[in-house]
Amino acid sequence: MAKSGKIVKYRRPVNLNIGMIIFGFIFIYIILCVITYFRSEHIAGYEVTIGSLSKSNIYTGIAIREERVVYSAGDGYVNFFAGEGEKIGANQLVYTIDGSGRLAELMASGKEENTLSDAELLQLRQECISFAGSFRERSFYSVYDFKHTMNGAVLRLATVNTLENISNINDAGIAGSVHLFYAPEPGAVIYSVDGYEDLTPNNITKELFDQTQYEKDSLTNNELLAQGDVAYKLCTSENWSIVIPLDEEQERALAGESYVQVKFLKDQTQSWATLEILHLTDGVYGVLGFHTSMLTYCMERFIEVELIVEEEKGLKIPVSSIVEKEFYLIPSEYVYTADSGKTRYVSRQVYSEKGLSWESVNVTVYSESDGNLYIGEDMLQGGDVLQKADSEETFTVGTRATLIGVYNINKGYADFRQISILYQNDDYAIVKSNTTYGLCVYDHIVLDASAVFEDDFTH
Repeated sequence: MAKSGKIVKYRRPVNLNIGMIIFGFIFIYIILCVITYFRSEHIAGYEVTIGSLSKSNIYTGIAIREERVVYSAGDGYVNFFAGEGEKIGANQLVYTIDGSGRLAELMASGKEENTLSDAELLQLRQECISFAGSFRERSFYSVYDFKHTMNGAVLRLATVNTLENISNINDAGIAGSVHLFYAPEPGAVIYSVDGYEDLTPNNITKELFDQTQYEKDSLTNNELLAQGDVAYKLCTSENWSIVIPLDEEQERALAGESYVQVKFLKDQTQSWATLEILHLTDGVYGVLGFHTSMLTYCMERFIEVELIVEEEKGLKIPVSSIVEKEFYLIPSEYVYTADSGKTRYVSRQVYSEKGLSWESVNVTVYSESDGNLYIGEDMLQGGDVLQKADSEETFTVGTRATLIGVYNINKGYADFRQISILYQNDDYAIVKSNTTYGLCVYDHIVLDASAVFEDDFTH
């Protein structure tokens, strides 16, 4: 028999055994787990720490001072010689009245040369810097006030030399028509009136805080005054106050405070003030009393301040972790304990083929208040009938209430924990520590509470 010339390759038969089958299943399981991990949404956690937050509130208040309006004692053109906001003594020159009007012509024509010193230029520069730092678009009217202030300041500085040399002016008609007027008492000079001069904290109203309706009459150099017209006003005392409106929450936050730390937003300076709460017919107001700094803010009626209340200390958590959750309210006498209080259960009515009976249902208590326990909605249902121990009395489940809390993930799943918030701002909240149903330091909670539900597993 002839032999074939073909070579046949030998192949070892595949022998499947139980080890290979198990390995294959494990390999497929690992691949599926990896795919699931990358496709699922990961839950970010946050470790609870001890922290604090400052209670800060910003208000726009009305400044109230002892203000005396001084009226012109003659007819003619007024020229001011005391700087606005400057504190002067009694019998110090404030303004002149020129009956002829030729003093203004003399200054305008340049017959009397006036120059500003470095100190005077620095004063004007500081006025500009101060205005730029405090300007707010919603208070655009302050631009016109600033214009009048600067014009008056420049003219007052420019006329000082004219006053000093007035005795040397050859024109006797001018010298005889210029009359000098002095301050009746010490105080800060203000060249404007706004109708708030006689205001006291007890007659404050909400309408006075509307800055869109606020009007201020500025007094300028070389303005023609008649006898009895307003010439200027004096702020005569270092004791002054700022009145701020308060809502219910702000009133509660300040309740019991006699002194409060105040930051002036215009220049970021801080000062302590006495605090009095006034309940008037149209609202609640806080009166901040000061004994210094009147001169610094004497030209402002509306002042922005920030009240820095005592820091709240406790457990610091992100606001994004906070969630509201509904629970059933169950009277405490319908909930029993076992295992030395570790297990809670209720006796629930059930129907079966054998008829009416009672079953024990384990429940978790999330809080308690006024003799009622908060039980999760996943453990009971509305309409369930519970039996009281050693009694024929029953209770039908239905009443609900809401708790504020976070999801604790210490055990790898989302477990609701009630919190008691002491204070919060836009980003963080301070809550009580070591409460019965709450959090402890170093607990781990869900960073974004909206991303999970109760009992969800976390990665």
